[in-house]
Amino acid sequence: MQRIFYLVFGFVSLMVGVIGIVLPIVPTTPLLLLAGFCFARSSKRFEKWLRNTKIYQFYVADYVETKSISRKRKKQIIWQIYLLMAISIWLAPILLVKIGLGLLTIFITYYLFWVIPEK
Repeated sequence: MQRIFYLVFGFVSLMVGVIGIVLPIVPTTPLLLLAGFCFARSSKRFEKWLRNTKIYQFYVADYVETKSISRKRKKQIIWQIYLLMAISIWLAPILLVKIGLGLLTIFITYYLFWVIPEK
């Protein structure tokens, strides 16, 4: 029963994480990490499959292996975030949502460059 829970939760985390690729409000990397955690406890086959996907390699592999992200990769990540957040802020109909997205962008920038160590 527990394995089934982890397997289902892993797939839900993976699906929401993939949605987060195009929706900046959804945190892709933590959800992919959670999916990996769940798959590791439910199915070695799905864990291996996830680790070999391009999405996992692009968003998570560096951090999982070294607990750090290269400066070059951080710059790639932040420009994607800035682009998607700018579009979201521009399209948001409510001022408080725009402010919240702006503050979230500042927090993500801080966390990415000052909390996560560089390779």
